[in-house]
Parts: sequence; structure tokens; C-alpha cells
Amino acid sequence: MSRALLWIILALLIVSTIPQQSDGQYEQWCIADEQTPDDVLLNALDWACGNGADCRKINDDQPCYFPNTVKDHASYAFNSYFQKFKHKGGSCYFNGAAIITELDPSYNYCHYELIP
Repeated sequence: MSRALLWIILALLIVSTIPQQSDGQYEQWCIADEQTPDDVLLNALDWACGNGADCRKINDDQPCYFPNTVKDHASYAFNSYFQKFKHKGGSCYFNGAAIITELDPSYNYCHYELIP
């Protein structure tokens, strides 16, 4: 074997033992777009909750109720729907009311679901 080929094989072996980046680079959540008017967000929120999103945590006395804003409640509902259906063709569109983020929107006791 030539010396160059040995160096290439050695380099490939070294590179293959370097730990890969965590799957965290592919973590995505679906949240309300801050530029979307509340009435549009409210319609999309109602649709998400009526079509499979788990909206129980945004009810009174639940961990994601506060802040009690349409944007925050819509974000939670959008993400719940997106995580549940993204592998079945569901999207984070909601008629243009939502966007994808790679920053975890969870806060305090309100944890946004993430399904890899």
C-alpha cells in the first residue's frame, strides 16, 4: 500500500472517532409569529386545539396559562400540534401565523414538548 493511502485511511479512522454534534441542532419548535394580529392568532389557536393539539396546559390554573396572552397560548398550541403531527405531514404554517424556532420556548414550569 502506498504511504498516501495509509495516511488517508488513518485520517478517516481519526475523523470517524470524533463525536458527532448532538441531535440538538435539529430541535425545532413551532411558535406564534409576533407580527401576526391577535384575531388571526386566535383563529389559528382555535383550529389547532380543535384538531389534535393538547391545549390543556393553557387552561386556567395550568402551568402554561401565564402569561395569559393570545400569542403565548397560540405558541403552546401550535407547538403541540406541530410536534404531534410533523412526522405525519403536519406543518408549522397555521395560515402564516407561526414560525419555526430552534430556541426552546419553554419557561418556568411550562415545558414545550419536543419530539425528535
